[in-house]
Amino acid sequence: MSSRQRHARRIDGVLLLDKPPGIGSNAALQHARRLFAAERAGHTGTLDPMASGLLALCFGEATKFSGELLEAGKSYVATLKLGERTATGDAEGEVIERRPVSVTREQLSAVLERFRGEIRQVPPMYSALKREGRPLYEYARKGIEVEREARTVAVTALVLDRFEGAEATLSVECSKGTYIRTLAQDIGEALGCGAHLCKLVRTGIGRFRLEQAHRFEGIEALSEGERSGLLLPVDALVRDLPELALPEPEEAAFRQGQTVSAPCAAQGRVRVYATDGRFLGVGLAEPPGSLRPKRLLSSA
Repeated sequence: MSSRQRHARRIDGVLLLDKPPGIGSNAALQHARRLFAAERAGHTGTLDPMASGLLALCFGEATKFSGELLEAGKSYVATLKLGERTATGDAEGEVIERRPVSVTREQLSAVLERFRGEIRQVPPMYSALKREGRPLYEYARKGIEVEREARTVAVTALVLDRFEGAEATLSVECSKGTYIRTLAQDIGEALGCGAHLCKLVRTGIGRFRLEQAHRFEGIEALSEGERSGLLLPVDALVRDLPELALPEPEEAAFRQGQTVSAPCAAQGRVRVYATDGRFLGVGLAEPPGSLRPKRLLSSA
């Protein structure tokens, strides 16, 4: 048995990490798992190695609810390098084409208008999307181009923060599944000069913001007990759902996976608590006044 396995402990909660550039999401997850000596851990969606910023990591029972953030909207600060196209659409790829840049701020602002709202995107070859059980990037590394269908995504905000020389920095708010690399490439093509993504910082996932996140160097400087204090509670992942408190004996029956009687003003998914405030899990409120367990904490 490894040292990590011997010292792993039951720990439940959510760590908001400010991931540094140059490290993949899974490597960041495993490093955080070691720092917290957590038995079980998972992330809520990847962030490219080149990118930095907010990565939400789940420990223990929080992994049951990690899917909540997969569906959430994201926000970014993206820097585009105009005049250069790369094989990957970002700074990690080889430059495959250079074009002169003769773009004014007014022209760029006008082009950005085309990319607000619902747009169609073709997923990049260098992505984790799978074809016949294999991620697309495996095909791309072998020089194989696979046909991809365009998908509809939503860009709810697209603001030009800075434009200097051949670089433009944009603030982006978008739906899940939006590829910022593809957005950068498409903006470059619309401008006629090409572009790639040269820097990316994720600033938000759903209701969580980068300002709430912790860096590895700060976590490493703390004791094990102090590190635990950085974690958000499991129910932080479902705070957008309506709240419902269950009295006894309904609480006990609900914890055992039984549908219980629980009048609720809301219908659909709700976050459920015991009368003492303990989070029990997520249930489905259905008429006429019943509550069906959907996902429960094993420790509840």
